[in-house]
Amino acid sequence: MSLITPAIKERLTQIYGNNPQIISYQKERYEKAMQNYANIFVSESEFHIFSASGRTEIGGNHTDHQMGQVLAASLSIDSIAVTSMNNSMEVKLYSEGYKMFTVDLTSLDVKDDELGTTTGLIRGVAAGFAKKGLKIGGFNAYVVSDVLSGSGLSSSASFESLVGVIFSGLFNEGKVSTVDIAKIGQFAENVYMGKPCGLMDQMACAVGGFVHIDFKKESDTDCFMDNSYPSYEKIEFNPADYGYTLCITDTKGSHAGLTDEYAAIPAEMKAVAACFGKEVLSQVSEEEFIKNIAYIKTKVGDRSVLRAIHYFEENKRVIKEAKALEENNFDAFLKQFLASGNSSYKYLQNIYSCKDVTTQPISAALAVSDMILDTPNKGIARVHGGGFAGTIQSFVKNEYVDEYIKVMDSMFGEGVSTKQYIRKYGCVQVI
Repeated sequence: MSLITPAIKERLTQIYGNNPQIISYQKERYEKAMQNYANIFVSESEFHIFSASGRTEIGGNHTDHQMGQVLAASLSIDSIAVTSMNNSMEVKLYSEGYKMFTVDLTSLDVKDDELGTTTGLIRGVAAGFAKKGLKIGGFNAYVVSDVLSGSGLSSSASFESLVGVIFSGLFNEGKVSTVDIAKIGQFAENVYMGKPCGLMDQMACAVGGFVHIDFKKESDTDCFMDNSYPSYEKIEFNPADYGYTLCITDTKGSHAGLTDEYAAIPAEMKAVAACFGKEVLSQVSEEEFIKNIAYIKTKVGDRSVLRAIHYFEENKRVIKEAKALEENNFDAFLKQFLASGNSSYKYLQNIYSCKDVTTQPISAALAVSDMILDTPNKGIARVHGGGFAGTIQSFVKNEYVDEYIKVMDSMFGEGVSTKQYIRKYGCVQVI
């Protein structure tokens, strides 16, 4: 007997869209998760199912750490949890492919041996809820995710959002806002994971759809404990309606030894801001920057100037991208999307590492993409996320998608290039 009732099937269609192939995959996935939950946990409580999406950065490459503008989107890939309250203060969470994680919520202090662990993240989300005066409690959960770790699609932010929406749904009547869930997730990752991330990943995984975020409002505040929120707008738009598919390609480039390359980008942008006595570039006007560019060059060097130019221009592109989507002008959006990729290559310079110029998987992926897509006629590709190694993303006309994926797979390995779909929900209670 199928565990997927007509009501659950209808809910899956609401969340994932009406693509028959995707719904068939999700039905099988959800049913397996429900069966595995029943096999592991003996529960007298009614079970519930929650979902939190993965995310992609559409525009705003390396602008968030300068409190700038970002355009991100939630994806149909997600983390799901079949769960129920267990009438204790203990979380028992089994993650498919891993072990059982057990967290005693009677202590919400940071534990050194949990830094960088799943246990630490669970405790951190619980602590974030408690600090905001929200309710927490123990639950059992079976979790499965198709947001692969290291994919650049934010597996940790998806998991944080999933735990957050569980606490909201089970103990707070589902009334905790998706933005608060995002802020709590960032708090957990910063303090309990030891990773000084911004808020973009969590916002995209929690809010859903395309989301245009302006972080400038938060630049002088503690964005967790006070009631300030980044300025944001959710945009309802589906590229599939315009004959395009979003493809993400993992070039399998190693991130090992690249920490200083990533760190140099915000450091150099902040060095430019410091020339004006400011902390980040969002506090500096473009007019003042241009007026003093000769002086800045002598103080911080040419590359810092180039990266600042990228920041100022990228902020304006994000605004244009968001406006184009709001006006259902996908051609205008793609023009800015292409310009963003070109700027990342020329000015931000995060496409390959200066330490090993003979190894350039992202450069190669972008070059071949331009060739086979006859850019922009069949589609457009650009770097995704932090850069230097990892992933690229492409909007490809539907009739050329299979050909494109075949070429990318031939370059980097079977299954590295996948079709992705934008979904309207970020973190959500399914049933």
